[in-house]
Amino acid sequence: MYLIKTPFLLRAFYPSCVWKMPTHKKVIYLSFDDGPHPIATPFVIEQLEKYNAKASFFCIGKNVVEYPAIYQQLIQKGHTVGNHTMHHLNGWETSDELYLQNIQEAGKLISSDFFRPPYGRIKRSQIKKIHANKHLPQQIIMWDVLSGDFDRKITGQDCLNNVVKNTQAGSIVVFHDSAKAWDRLQFVLPATLAYFSKQGYQFKAL
Repeated sequence: MYLIKTPFLLRAFYPSCVWKMPTHKKVIYLSFDDGPHPIATPFVIEQLEKYNAKASFFCIGKNVVEYPAIYQQLIQKGHTVGNHTMHHLNGWETSDELYLQNIQEAGKLISSDFFRPPYGRIKRSQIKKIHANKHLPQQIIMWDVLSGDFDRKITGQDCLNNVVKNTQAGSIVVFHDSAKAWDRLQFVLPATLAYFSKQGYQFKAL
């Protein structure tokens, strides 16, 4: 169960998190979770280059260890990288101490002030402790549009419909450069870039 468009009440419950960028210009903020991945991430980089697009990649620390060259390529291409914990922990199911330790461990590999909680699941107590620890990334980035590309029950066209119907100026949109999302990502990312480019949008990193 997941929501494609983040409702106002959820944003209001976590007011210190970033859900959308404050702009009326035709700019979209594409983001990619769970990489780097040896197939999906190079594909994403290639597709973004076709549209002179920049994006934000929330990387899992253990994947950075496994694919350091791909991680460095993201930085070299001018994309933003963010911390997505070391082992993709669910904050709701993890003690605050272990959760913060996992973020800090990933932070030794990922130099960034941006953090996105895996699954978007984080306790308010964890947010408070993150903000109290200046050694951790201070900007907690959520989203206002979820493509659903991780959902094996839907198609790439369904993912595209999710994005097209709900994205507007300043939207932070989530995709995944992962094995789980790969079948749908191959379709939805090029289609998203083409559609919104024709509408006059630019794609920027956070």
